[in-house]
Amino acid sequence: MMRCPPFRYLAPETAAEAARLVAAHGPGAALLAGGTDLLPRLKRGQAAPDLVVGLTRVAALRRARAGADGLELGAGVTLAATARHAALTPAHRALALAAGGAATPHVRNMGTLGGNLCADTRCGYYDQPRPWREAIGFCLKAPAGCAEPAAARAGEVAGTCWVAPGGRRCWAVASSDAAPALIALGAEVTVCSGEGSRRLAVAALHRDDGRAPLLLAPGEVLTTIHVPALGPAWRTTYWKLRRRGSFDFPVGAVALAVRLAASGEVLEARAALGGVASRPLVVETDALLGRRLDDEAVGAFAEAAVAPARPLDNTDYQPAWRRRALREAVAGALREVRGDPPEALGVLARAAARVLPRA
Repeated sequence: MMRCPPFRYLAPETAAEAARLVAAHGPGAALLAGGTDLLPRLKRGQAAPDLVVGLTRVAALRRARAGADGLELGAGVTLAATARHAALTPAHRALALAAGGAATPHVRNMGTLGGNLCADTRCGYYDQPRPWREAIGFCLKAPAGCAEPAAARAGEVAGTCWVAPGGRRCWAVASSDAAPALIALGAEVTVCSGEGSRRLAVAALHRDDGRAPLLLAPGEVLTTIHVPALGPAWRTTYWKLRRRGSFDFPVGAVALAVRLAASGEVLEARAALGGVASRPLVVETDALLGRRLDDEAVGAFAEAAVAPARPLDNTDYQPAWRRRALREAVAGALREVRGDPPEALGVLARAAARVLPRA
């Protein structure tokens, strides 16, 4: 039986107090929300905090508020509650699909939206029991096997990345479902510390570093997700590539948001990719602007979208196949938002979408 290592547990009643506790304790502290990411890492020996700060008593993190400017979701709102929130409009379909397609119903009932945004990166060489990792000499993500968490979090470069042994960086993959969807929707987050709070775009929350994927200062706590109101001209979706129809983390994903003119031309297009880098990749191309969603425009956008994706051999499926499948998923997502029926989306596209329910 895999058990968590011993640790001290504190449960403050405010996010500011939680932030102060983490900042005062230093790198040996960890935040616990739903526990679906942290607790398995503790059991695998991937983390060994001296102090765990629980957020379950912070009532403000479980609140949600809908207004004219959009939806504010506390970071402690569960994925299941997010997926079925009454304030989500058809234009927020991408978030409903991303939250509702993460893991299993049991995990979605425990896992939180903020926790999913802050989920650790994953890698086939890292996500193994400690004896397995010890046998290969651990890796660059945890050179000491997490027995020395302070050294690992201090940014010291040591050990070997078994994905790219010649390099000096960690290529562990971003595993969040919610992050690409929220980026495509133009969402922002509020993070607080003992000194105050700040607001930033979800796209600015992550860095391309498998060892330290979050751009949060020590002691900062994510408290609120701000999802803007989107009018009926917006169409959004989220497609996820995985081996099984449930439970699995994404090995490729695309979140898409398109605003169409009454005449059918694309006025705005935002997209983000997941599962192919150490952070969600923001798609930066104007291949759709001013064009109708015909097959030529769909193909051009799909090619441009996957151009920066560099899947590596650190998760399920072959990297080359994942890249090709991701291109089909992007094209399929575009065909879905233009109104094509599921049977016309293509074999790989249907596999990525799992024939998603229509809005």
